[in-house]
Amino acid sequence: MIYDKEERKPQIWFCGGHFINDVYTGCLNPIMPFIAEQVSISMPVATIILSCSHIFSSLLQPFFGYFADNMRKRALIFWGLICTAIFISIAPAIHNIYLMILCIMLGSLGSSLFHPQSLGLISRFTTSDVVKNMGIFMALGTLGFSMGPLFSSSMAQYMGLDKMPLLALLGLGWAPLMFLTVPKFSNQKVEKQKINFKNAIVEILSNRRLNILNLIAMLKSLITTSCSILLPFLWKSQGYTKFQIGLALFFFLALGGISSLVSPKLEHKIGTANVFYFSMIATLPLMIMFMFTYKTYPILSFIIFAMMGFVTMFASPITMNMAQNVLPHYKSIIGGFINGFSWGIVAIIMSIVGYLAQAISIVPVLVIISFIPAICSFLVKFLFDEKIEC
Repeated sequence: MIYDKEERKPQIWFCGGHFINDVYTGCLNPIMPFIAEQVSISMPVATIILSCSHIFSSLLQPFFGYFADNMRKRALIFWGLICTAIFISIAPAIHNIYLMILCIMLGSLGSSLFHPQSLGLISRFTTSDVVKNMGIFMALGTLGFSMGPLFSSSMAQYMGLDKMPLLALLGLGWAPLMFLTVPKFSNQKVEKQKINFKNAIVEILSNRRLNILNLIAMLKSLITTSCSILLPFLWKSQGYTKFQIGLALFFFLALGGISSLVSPKLEHKIGTANVFYFSMIATLPLMIMFMFTYKTYPILSFIIFAMMGFVTMFASPITMNMAQNVLPHYKSIIGGFINGFSWGIVAIIMSIVGYLAQAISIVPVLVIISFIPAICSFLVKFLFDEKIEC
């Protein structure tokens, strides 16, 4: 048994590492229209580049989760953070498009290394309230993701894109401290388990409850990713500065982080199913309101946009905890599916969405996308059907 003090220590460093890692993953979205202008590429091409970065940072997470569930070392969380810090920071300063893409992919791969093991270790080091600790962990990741646009847009606005590599110092300073303070697995009385990757994937993909949770995670990440990638191009065309765009994304994602902290508490009052329904349905009316206000009432539209962040990410920690409890012996792999694989599938879809937005305009595409989770909300009832395989 891990005592409370021993339990809090690694969680502080995991959560801090999650915050810093996701600062980097949120850096590129607000400044991508300006990077695209620098290297002379169109919005659809820039969308594909960002989509590929999400694929590298997300789609491979179940694979790395397999190694994390089998290994007795903490290597993935350290080297993942270092890789993300270095390559994402230097990418905006590079004028050669091919070298820039390579750096973005390598930095995204580092994030893919970090997430599954850290998600699995949060559960491993928790002996009290897993949902609460998972909520804090995911909230700090979302907060870091929200601070990324603020950091990158501020540096780009006032120092220039060529100064972005300085941002790497944050991750390079935290990683060695995390290495010194996170307990080794050998210090825990936990039996090593040997997991067959093929059997694990088959078992996960054949579980209907997990399939529903994965779909819900995909639909919510589709909203978040679409807004984060496409709206900066809309705002740039309207004449907004790098900092203003970064500030808008900051509030959108920061309120998402706050919702991850609030939802576990409200779950006990309104019920788990209602948390899912609210998160999946309420985005649609907000997006419609945004459509009618972004030209004539820009400040009101920014407030509505921020509220969408709160609503969309409201059920994130509950989704993760419910999924890990379905097959608890695959915590890191399932963490990779919910937090990574779903984003990777969305990234593939975004390659098409970018061209649609170019063809028929950005906001109508976002409204259409918002209809999808609202329509699919009927699936929530099956999560609580006892006949569904657990």
